Amino acid sequence: MDFVVVNCNKEGSKISRDIYGHFSEHLGRCIYDGFWVGKDSEIPNIDGYRKDVVEAFKEIDIPNLRWPGGCFADEYHWKDGIGPYSNRKKMINTHWGGVVEDNSFGTHEFFGLCEVLGCKPYVNGNVGSGTVQEMSEWVEYITFDGESPMSKLREANGHKDAWKLPLFCVGNENWGCGGNMRPEYYADLYRRYQTYVRQYGNNKIFKIACGPNAGDFNWTDVVMKNAAQFMDGLSLHYYTVEPGWNERTPAAEFDEDRWYLCLNKASWMNYLVETHGKIMDKYDPEKRVALVVDEWGTWHAVEKGTNPGFLYQQNTIRDALAAGITLNIFNNYCDRVRIANIAQAVNVLQSPVLTEGTKMIKTPTWYVFHMYKNHMDAVHLESFVSTQQIGPDNAKVNAVTVSASKKDGSYNITLTNADLKESRKITIKMDGVEKLSSASAKCLCGKKMNSMNTFDNPDEVVEKECEVTVNNNLVEITLPERSVVSITVK
Repeated sequence: MDFVVVNCNKEGSKISRDIYGHFSEHLGRCIYDGFWVGKDSEIPNIDGYRKDVVEAFKEIDIPNLRWPGGCFADEYHWKDGIGPYSNRKKMINTHWGGVVEDNSFGTHEFFGLCEVLGCKPYVNGNVGSGTVQEMSEWVEYITFDGESPMSKLREANGHKDAWKLPLFCVGNENWGCGGNMRPEYYADLYRRYQTYVRQYGNNKIFKIACGPNAGDFNWTDVVMKNAAQFMDGLSLHYYTVEPGWNERTPAAEFDEDRWYLCLNKASWMNYLVETHGKIMDKYDPEKRVALVVDEWGTWHAVEKGTNPGFLYQQNTIRDALAAGITLNIFNNYCDRVRIANIAQAVNVLQSPVLTEGTKMIKTPTWYVFHMYKNHMDAVHLESFVSTQQIGPDNAKVNAVTVSASKKDGSYNITLTNADLKESRKITIKMDGVEKLSSASAKCLCGKKMNSMNTFDNPDEVVEKECEVTVNNNLVEITLPERSVVSITVK
């Protein structure tokens, strides 16, 4: 039996709803055929935005959406994506498949999408191939509501009022596809570029610096040392990738060892967040600067017969476990992790939603976000789990992970069971509470280790009610093998 303690008297920071953000890059079919089908499409749409996709993301209360990249951000020139469609420049998307980008989805379309979704826009600026002036004018175009060349240009393009721009990152992966820079050089560039990311009127921009690639702790140290006072957030990118770039297998083709290897790699996020956080603490002990994990998720081989540059992959219960483990980590480090974005929203990597023609399916990962949304803006509660390490010697994982929070008089507990073959009986002690009145639970599990939703069978993996009991201040539940579970206790 595994044992969990939730310390109901040990309240921590608020779990920012922005931890549950998403990412939309001009990559494969994420934007085109994902969010955007155009106003003349036969696919039901809201002013060009695909209706079923919009509704799916509204159902999980999407808090923010990151755009236009990704690597694409540092070759994107925003003026190519405004004005009449017939006048917009076409370009080659050199990073992702070498396809023609016609720029029919640009600044106006993105902010319109965020309005339809009811979420915050998160924009990535171009440092790799862009100028300070270009970035400065983009911010002015978006946010300035007075008399200026950029505000007049925005009005001429059909939008008189300024938008709000709450989140802005200065560059993307500037250690790699964003310019192959050294941290010392990027820190100086960041200081320069962010100076011209102006705060117009009452629009407060949360400025984010490009942070490290996975375990590059030197990057964090150098950039924090030299530029922490000029930033509100520092990004971190980490993908759950099986060993060796060429050893990736398609998302649904794996054996038992690779089940555990994937979840072992997902669990490494705990070490990354903790270690980067300690480095940030040296220069920011008050934790003013957020750690922004704005690219995370599983990265498998593409599905057979698809464009390798489109990064289209299926999504199984294994991916759901990776998501649940990761989100539990973010919740438990919510004093430092305050924004995160899974990669990516539609048809790319670990997508919550997949589309094919007129069809749309919600993947197991979508259901994890749906089950975890009670944590949004809740108060974090300290929790501990006594459990086994399971799996092969090179890929040990905790059988059970947990995070807990409190909101609106209810306690929220999310658990994962990584065990491939065994259910696990869990007793949860709600320390600090004398007597509980009720509990309800939902469970996401797969009949097989590679169970997934397909366009022919879209409801193979869905959340279902499961049995849970309370006895004084104890909650008892059995986690099925291969499962993610959410519990609400009153």
